[in-house]
Amino acid sequence: MTGPTTTPTPEPPLLIRVTGRDRPGLTRDLLRLLAEAGAEVDDMEQLVVRERLTLDVLVRLDSAADRVIKDVLYWAFTRDLKIDFERVEARSARAGRRRHVITVLGSRVGPDSLAEVADAVAEHDGTIDRIFRLATEPVIAYELVVITERPEELRRHLVGVAQRTGVDLAVQADGLERRAKRLVVLDVDSTLITNEVIELLADEAGCGDQVTEITNRAMAGELDFEQSLRARVRLLKGLDLAAIERARARITLTPGARTFVTTLHRLGYAVAVVSGGFTQFTDGLKAELGLDHAFANTLEISDGVITGELLGPIVDRPEKARLLARIAELEGVPTSQTVAVGDGANDLDMLAAAGLGIAFNAKPVVREQADATVSVPHLDAILFMLGIRRDDVVSILGSPA
Repeated sequence: MTGPTTTPTPEPPLLIRVTGRDRPGLTRDLLRLLAEAGAEVDDMEQLVVRERLTLDVLVRLDSAADRVIKDVLYWAFTRDLKIDFERVEARSARAGRRRHVITVLGSRVGPDSLAEVADAVAEHDGTIDRIFRLATEPVIAYELVVITERPEELRRHLVGVAQRTGVDLAVQADGLERRAKRLVVLDVDSTLITNEVIELLADEAGCGDQVTEITNRAMAGELDFEQSLRARVRLLKGLDLAAIERARARITLTPGARTFVTTLHRLGYAVAVVSGGFTQFTDGLKAELGLDHAFANTLEISDGVITGELLGPIVDRPEKARLLARIAELEGVPTSQTVAVGDGANDLDMLAAAGLGIAFNAKPVVREQADATVSVPHLDAILFMLGIRRDDVVSILGSPA
């Protein structure tokens, strides 16, 4: 009798690693060589750093593996490339595990900062799957794709790393939802612009010290936002339209604001502003930057002068969050795919309601509660938190300022 037929155990896949100076046609030539040998490609990844190529190709070979190895070695020799071969596991131990993205950015991101990030990942039983550079200007930014089962603990640990090293750090779940964020809602004062518009108006009215005193009382918790806003607006009573125009002319956009808004629009995002300031200023910003939506408080004006009162509902902390949801509904975007950017306590509800809340050069209480922080003075640095590379920005805009 004939015994049972034994199916031969298939050979583990072969990892081919090519390194050396890059030149046109290398990847094509290697793949054609493998195709002629009947190889099946399981996986492939290529990276070029300063014209130095690293190309990994994972293949399965039914037969003639020795001949293929010789052919590939000869091909590499004739092109002054280095080749390594390694038999690896049929299935990666990391397959199916959830990945998170750590974004690191700052005016300087040195090896010390990156080492602390890597140490934090290791301390929380994580592994780094991939690292690549997003930008070298206007800031330096890197993205690390990590595998960890303890992302919240890692996020808390990285808060301390950011404080020690002076870099900004964000941890986000990787996946389609991160890349699908399609609405960005910004605060205006000290975020989209460098000014506080009520202070510009107070300068025109000659009541800057009084406005500052009320602002300080609000920050000390003696007044809520609406009380402090109405008290400050009353000090502007009698200010005419010419004074509003002079204040408007003094507005300065935050560095990178135009690049930020234009890039997002070219990539299909909607961009909105929700401000505790005044429509007399936000309407102009909407027209100038082509914003999709703008909401703010409205100064009552009668006979060409400010009456000292406000019209309509007050855009305060809870109203900002409601407006975020309203804009998202108008744009047909779930709130999980929204990004909110702000600097003050008045923005906290909006930041919490968004899929990603970013504290931009913010007060300590906001930095502590936001999903991510950006403390460099460039609004377009936020693009890197969204996984957008500097090269992408340049390809869209040319050479943005």
